[in-house]
Amino acid sequence: MTELTKWLDARRSPMELIERLFDGDSSAGGIKVEEVVDGNTLVIRAELPGIDPEKDAEITVSDGGLTIRAERQEKKEHKEKDSYRSEFRYGSFVRRIPLPDGVKEGDVTASYKDGVLEVRAPIPEKTAAVSPSKVPITRS
Repeated sequence: MTELTKWLDARRSPMELIERLFDGDSSAGGIKVEEVVDGNTLVIRAELPGIDPEKDAEITVSDGGLTIRAERQEKKEHKEKDSYRSEFRYGSFVRRIPLPDGVKEGDVTASYKDGVLEVRAPIPEKTAAVSPSKVPITRS
């Protein structure tokens, strides 16, 4: 198991893993995502059909996590001589995803195509742990 695979598994709480077993995952806030590591980049894809990404979505990076907020408003009306039917589909959705240590906000990019938001976050190289060095003691 690679260090990155361990990170992906270890960052999930037991409750989140249990909730993911159910399709109606309440913690996900209605946004379904997939996370893939492509080389040294974490790629997060979120299903957000029917939104205008410039008006209806916001992505922020803070406190070691990525937050996706979106709002969907869709209205369909059917008018006939003696009837009227209206179907509304709307709501606000939020999803927070933990990021690897050291990801900088300025390095994160996002794009939107065909109802899918794609966020790319470069994973910083781990710096080698500094091993303790012995300091010699001199006599005075």
